[in-house]
Amino acid sequence: MAEATGRRIRIGVDTGGTFTDVVAFDEDTGELLTTKTPSTPSNPAEGFLTGVARILDQLGATGPDVTAVCHGTTVATNQLLEGKVDELGLITTEGYEFLLEIARQSVPAGYGNSYFWVKPPRIVPADLVKTVGGRIDFEGNEIRPFDEDAAVRVARWFRQRRITTIGISLLHSYANDTHELRMRDVLRREHPEAVVSVSSEVLREYREYERSMTTLVDAAVKPLVSRYVANIAQRLDQFLTAHARSSGGDTAGGAPRASWSFGGDTGGGAPRAFYIMKSNGGVLSADEVVHQPITTVLSGPAAGALGAALIARKAGFDKVLTCDGGGTSTDVTVVLDGEPTLTTEGTVGAYPSKIPMIDVVTVGAGGGSIAWLSPEGALKVGPRSAGADPGPLCYGKGGTEPTVTDAHVLLGRIPPHLLGGEIPLDVEAARDGLHLLADRLGIEPDHCAAGILEISAWNQANALRQVSVKRGLDVRDFMLATFGGSGSLLACRLIDILDLSGVVVPHNPGNVSAFGLLTVDVRNDYVQTAVAGHTTLDHAAVQEIFDELTDRATRALDAQGFPRDAHRYARSVDLRYLGQAFEVRVPAPGGPVDEPYAADVADRFHAEHRALYGYDFADDPRQQVEWVNLRVTGVGPITRPELPEIASAASHPDLAARARPRTRPVCFDAAAGYTDADVYWRPDLLAGDALRGPAIVEEFGSTVPVHPGFGLRVDRYGNLVLTREA
Repeated sequence: MAEATGRRIRIGVDTGGTFTDVVAFDEDTGELLTTKTPSTPSNPAEGFLTGVARILDQLGATGPDVTAVCHGTTVATNQLLEGKVDELGLITTEGYEFLLEIARQSVPAGYGNSYFWVKPPRIVPADLVKTVGGRIDFEGNEIRPFDEDAAVRVARWFRQRRITTIGISLLHSYANDTHELRMRDVLRREHPEAVVSVSSEVLREYREYERSMTTLVDAAVKPLVSRYVANIAQRLDQFLTAHARSSGGDTAGGAPRASWSFGGDTGGGAPRAFYIMKSNGGVLSADEVVHQPITTVLSGPAAGALGAALIARKAGFDKVLTCDGGGTSTDVTVVLDGEPTLTTEGTVGAYPSKIPMIDVVTVGAGGGSIAWLSPEGALKVGPRSAGADPGPLCYGKGGTEPTVTDAHVLLGRIPPHLLGGEIPLDVEAARDGLHLLADRLGIEPDHCAAGILEISAWNQANALRQVSVKRGLDVRDFMLATFGGSGSLLACRLIDILDLSGVVVPHNPGNVSAFGLLTVDVRNDYVQTAVAGHTTLDHAAVQEIFDELTDRATRALDAQGFPRDAHRYARSVDLRYLGQAFEVRVPAPGGPVDEPYAADVADRFHAEHRALYGYDFADDPRQQVEWVNLRVTGVGPITRPELPEIASAASHPDLAARARPRTRPVCFDAAAGYTDADVYWRPDLLAGDALRGPAIVEEFGSTVPVHPGFGLRVDRYGNLVLTREA
């Protein structure tokens, strides 16, 4: 490797349930380097730092200038999915103590199920909800004064019971937050050790239940996320400083040039930054995460969707479903015109979170998903996972139940090792475990393994239907982008089940999420509810709110080190027809708000409503349009890596002679048995290469089985494009 002193390096680290993926980007040369290392669930920081150390060793550099590290984490996600929420308190307006119990009165499977459905436990039990007097109306006017004495009693009550995590959500605080801020001041004085989330800072938007739940979720994850990020930041600082000293990098006044100072200038002229991926497709500086932990609840899946969207767009596909297959779960989303779709109606586990997030559906169908028998004797797969520790049976680390990975190993679809031989797999252990399960089913082990993979494929297909068919999209019009370590293993089967146009497998698919971390801008979202009829809209008031939200976004970008001339702002508005319960969000242009501006926004709403629901009332003046929420997103742009093109096969057209494939018996269909499949090493494939199944394409972090009846071609960016043959 060439001398690299002074190279400006940006690193993306995605911590998954089984592996930690790392990508480094040289901002000067555009070079990309990747690596993977097993995750360490008991202490994710260990796997994180091991990955960073590996990528710096690959650079072979003397004192590389690491300008930023961006991290995608599932700490908040896993805490909510596993329901590991400590005792929480809620403070709300007097008379509204049963807000969480009333909720939206929604019953799964319809009201015909209301006799049998038992409501799940609320995030805060009724006895930990306290109220204070005082009342603000929906326009922000004070109807009754804040009861300071009651607030003091409530704060002392929580302190005496050692409830140290508290959410404050008072009625109509989105319009006027003075009562909420006074309640927080009382808590700071009377209960200083309490961790507090305030609804007017978490979600300045109407709908009391959603705002309260979002605030409580923010409070629930705040202690764990804060500790995790602080620990990672401190250890990363120490590690990079020690690495710079040991490698003898540039120094200024005796201090290593690569010594870190988060958010400050290190003497080399460039501030270092540690960013955390947000659910909305942007990143947030680590020191701000403590104030907005809820924005990271879909941190990992969001990065993968963004990376896959960029890759698919470069490959020429603008309508794409993404499938991120990991060791624990599979995350799917939809990409339209090169951008993942966003929602504010998302949930994480059992908890609704009304924050902007990439519209991701997660299913427990990863490589480590455990195969088991129901009490009725039916074969099931997931959502329970063996994870990284102990992992599948073939890992030889104490696993006791067969998994999806064990089924792939038994059928020969993946090699008897992972990560290019770093992790040898015990095929016999997988065979023994599947034999025991097959005996209980009364079938052969190969048929049992094939059944496990079929169930896993249908689990993934159903998740893909949720983000496409259930949203009115024709899945047959879409390509599927598969990535993650296990994302491509069932690609051909998904084409068959969903009748997809095809599948695109990016270069280094196991590292797409980490790559996505290097493609995202800093994004800060701000919202203000301001309900008003379109025909009586106060344009000056709308302009004032937009200006206030833009000013907040500007201050945040200033604090994160972006020069004013680099700031970008995006407006959007939530609108609805009078009488509707939910809104449709449409992008709004910049510029002064006047009558033509408002008319343009309304026209956009009519068009979007028609696209979503098949009708609109644009030509019916009796159906008034209502403006509900005004939004501004402040964007701090970063330099995105360019996808490199690979060499062409034109000068070496004989694929068999050049790649020299070996063969191994693989079972693609249990009824047909095993067949000899050509096995290719992916780095040997060049742009323009084409092959037909049965075949296997292997690489460092992933494997792509090409079933009989399918073809594969390699595009100029090294993507594998799978299609069904005529």
